Amino acid sequence: MDYEPPFLDTYKTLLQENTGDSKDDFCSMLETFELPMIDLGRLNLEHHEREECLKEITETAMEWGFFQVVSHGISQELLEKMHSEQMKVFYEPFVKKCTEAVFGLSSKTYRWGNPCVTNLRQLSWSEAFHFSMTDISRMEQHKNLRECIEAYATRVANLAQSLAEILGQKVNINSSYFRENCLLKSASIRLNRYPTCPLSPKVYGLVPHSDTSFLTIVHQDQVGGLELVKDGKWVAVKPNPQALVVNIGDLFQALSNDVYKSIKHRVAAAEKVERISTAFFYLPSEVAMIQSCNYREFNLKEYIQQNEQDVKQTGNKVGLSRFLV
Repeated sequence: MDYEPPFLDTYKTLLQENTGDSKDDFCSMLETFELPMIDLGRLNLEHHEREECLKEITETAMEWGFFQVVSHGISQELLEKMHSEQMKVFYEPFVKKCTEAVFGLSSKTYRWGNPCVTNLRQLSWSEAFHFSMTDISRMEQHKNLRECIEAYATRVANLAQSLAEILGQKVNINSSYFRENCLLKSASIRLNRYPTCPLSPKVYGLVPHSDTSFLTIVHQDQVGGLELVKDGKWVAVKPNPQALVVNIGDLFQALSNDVYKSIKHRVAAAEKVERISTAFFYLPSEVAMIQSCNYREFNLKEYIQQNEQDVKQTGNKVGLSRFLV
């Protein structure tokens, strides 16, 4: 199929050299958990019910670093339309996706695999379109997808701000911090596709990582594959296409003095059926300062530069430990 990235050809030598690798730490049979579910509609009920919901949000975030929400304000119709429009662009010929012709944007918008990979544990068997929100208005093609993204991002940004303010209140972060520093134009969105993988036990769909964001909000299909660390071990997450998955990012961990944790997670390679997801990253402006007791003051631009430097030198993101006091 002309739309598939050439994983087998591109990484042929690497795959042959690593055929005997252990599967111990790769995605395999794991215990499956259903993430804590929070009905945000309770925030609109009487005082007692609202307070219980606020408490549930903060306590779940502290315990898991991940939770899922319903009554989130994004219609199922819009979610399904996003999915449909994503599939159309992912089914464009691979040679076209690799050029600027797909959206009239930078060729760096489209990403697949890992150009710097040296072993199978660094290979992500997936493809993605990653946009900053300022890119969206400049999309010259795929008008329907652009309109979907704009509608979706606007609603999810409001949800992210509300959740950030709730979580921030618990750790004495003034809600004005998020309103002033986390405007929609600072956010980014990533459309993900995980093609079927004939080597699924030996490679990841997306390698283990933590997110740089304040919050990440993900809509996934029914296929499943998301895995995260809980109580020191990897567990699989049961998918729920009606819910949105919310997780704490590195910046919120720093801002909260480690009250909230940015949990390492990954995606199992899709063995029999492709997987689709949409990730919204709630971010501050590049120059907004992250201040806390446990970490030296830094901003997003500095954090990203440090991560990029670490990946080039070590092959991995080091993350927050670089900024500890």
